[in-house]
Amino acid sequence: MTSYDFDLFVIGAGSGGVRAARMSASFGARVAIAEERHLGGTCVNVGCVPKKLLLYGAHFSEDFEDAAGFGWTVGQHQFDWSTLIQNKNAEIQRLNQIYENLLRKAGVTLINGRACLETPHTVLVKGQRYTAERILIATGSWPAIPEFPGREHVITSNEAFFLDNFPGQVAIVGGGYIAVEFASIFNGLGSNTTLLYRGPLFLRGFDEDLREGLAQEMTKRNIKLRFNTEVEAVEKEQQGFVIKLHHGEALKVDTVMYATGRTPNTAGLGLEELGVELSWNGAIVVNGDYQSAIPSIYGIGDVTHRINLTPVALAEAMVLARNLYGGQYSQLDYGNIPACVFSQPNVATVGLTEEQAREHCGEINVYRSAFRPLKHTLSGRDERMMVKLIVEKATDRVVGAHMLGPDAGEIIQGIAIAIKAGATKTVFDNTLGIHPTAAEEFVTLRQPVQEL
Repeated sequence: MTSYDFDLFVIGAGSGGVRAARMSASFGARVAIAEERHLGGTCVNVGCVPKKLLLYGAHFSEDFEDAAGFGWTVGQHQFDWSTLIQNKNAEIQRLNQIYENLLRKAGVTLINGRACLETPHTVLVKGQRYTAERILIATGSWPAIPEFPGREHVITSNEAFFLDNFPGQVAIVGGGYIAVEFASIFNGLGSNTTLLYRGPLFLRGFDEDLREGLAQEMTKRNIKLRFNTEVEAVEKEQQGFVIKLHHGEALKVDTVMYATGRTPNTAGLGLEELGVELSWNGAIVVNGDYQSAIPSIYGIGDVTHRINLTPVALAEAMVLARNLYGGQYSQLDYGNIPACVFSQPNVATVGLTEEQAREHCGEINVYRSAFRPLKHTLSGRDERMMVKLIVEKATDRVVGAHMLGPDAGEIIQGIAIAIKAGATKTVFDNTLGIHPTAAEEFVTLRQPVQEL
């Protein structure tokens, strides 16, 4: 037995931290985990799960409208924000309890409170010292608000999930996942919604066709998209707020939400004092085995600011636990990780964008189909879907798949398996479709739209 209290001490009980703690304990390690807020981290409490619950709620407004084309007469309806939030909170509390039960069942010691490091092997929580052979930092990330006059008047996604009153008019500043998704949420629930972004088009890094297609669809839903627009100040009025824009225009709203990125949650942990190397934005610099510059200190998930997705944190946790305590050494393959933006409609992607493929693959074929979903031939809704495949000419391998439309995340998840397995366009062509579905478009694309 070692002289340490624990073999592994995990700071942060989000998705990655909980998985690492549970798996390490299952391999026989003595594990403790400290959390100062709620079990489950960002994803469960103020991220993926509550966000998608709110998006489900936001979509009913369209479902009510679409029902008439199918013979349904929908009576008078109204939306109650407090009911949605109460029900959402109840579900999150249920998940919090599940996380606690899973950890206790695995034999992990739960410690409530903020943890910081005193030495490479010592953690302090509420005045109590704990020693561990290894310490894992899995504290995730936190919403970032830039410095500008009136920043104290704005909210982030953290607060958006707990608003007392639903805003009649809301402005969302940002151009990433969170900004786009919350624009869809507020708009779908009935708010007059404006999205402000300093760049020429949101979702930088996604395929250009997806970005342009989503902008068109969001505009059809009366979301006001203001690109190449910067906020100079936010001023509080007796009722609501005034946003001063860089070209002199003023915008009056009830709520201003900033979704301008997230920063690694490393402040105040004592990392720099111990010699742990941090990047420009505070992320822990780790090697391929998630080890920091101090050999006993590790980092996984958003706190390392590499690919900030819940499934990535979970996968990193699995690899780390197996490497340290399971005798199954491996390194995670970060290629072809699928992703979805849960906007209305969804955007989902796996592999290379067309722009990336042209840069890295030489000659490519691009296959694309844009069409009206079968559902809307009766609903009358003006919505179009798009599917797209990027194929490397020399190998016939499909190197990218992209989709704009309902349930795009569900469909691309399956496509991701094929791409991860190295499927060629010939394999796609030889696969029979399920008819009538939108997904069958991926196996019926025959003529490239462009050849270079």
